[in-house]
Amino acid sequence: MLIGEAWAQSAAPVQSAPGFDFMTFMPLVFLMVVFYFILIRPQMKRTREHKAMLDALQKGDEIVAAGGLVGRVTKLDENYITMQVASNVELRVQRSSLQLVLPKGTIKNIE
Repeated sequence: MLIGEAWAQSAAPVQSAPGFDFMTFMPLVFLMVVFYFILIRPQMKRTREHKAMLDALQKGDEIVAAGGLVGRVTKLDENYITMQVASNVELRVQRSSLQLVLPKGTIKNIE
């Protein structure tokens, strides 16, 4: 009375063993391509440009270091740059902290 009749379901069609379906991986492949072109590739380009800027650095160049320090390069080491920020004031900063090389003549009041 309380339980209705149970009807048997038809058997599910027999399928062959699941094979490799490329379409199931398409969203993942698409996502990887998007990440490459939006995140990875531009970052690699910026890194290359920064390295080229550091390699081309010479004594007398006017630079901006991290934190906005502006000065003129007086000495170059492999890992450090000594920059003059005012007359008789020199600071030693890491090469990697260099942000920008300014055009010649930008800094007027150092000496």
